[in-house]
Amino acid sequence: MKKETSAGIIVFYQNNKKKIREYLLLKYLGGHWDFPKGHIEIYETPEQTAIRELKEETGLDVKLIKGFKKVINYHFRNKGEFIIKDVIYFLGRSYSQKVILSEEHKGYTWANYQEALNLITYNKKLLIEAEKFLRLKNRK
Repeated sequence: MKKETSAGIIVFYQNNKKKIREYLLLKYLGGHWDFPKGHIEIYETPEQTAIRELKEETGLDVKLIKGFKKVINYHFRNKGEFIIKDVIYFLGRSYSQKVILSEEHKGYTWANYQEALNLITYNKKLLIEAEKFLRLKNRK
């Protein structure tokens, strides 16, 4: 049994002209839609990993939103080996929608909350929590 830890970012863009918030979803080579993420290197904090991976996969920079950090756990088999995976997610605001997609992905989209909820493959609960967090933060 092997344990892996990754970090990622739920990226949003506040479109003030349309008065909507749009989330970035990446289409992975396996065909599923999810948030950007990657393996934590031994010299990195989870925040550093999330920011580095986002930059490598999309070319985007973000401002991390304080107070949001979620860990999800799952397991899978890779070449017969059982792997337990933790992914630490942060929430980040992008001030640009100009994505330069890496070869690790088939595509990307910016989608409003409902569209993103319909499109995302595995992390619906994470998206719901991010949206709820941002709505509560905006009320203050």
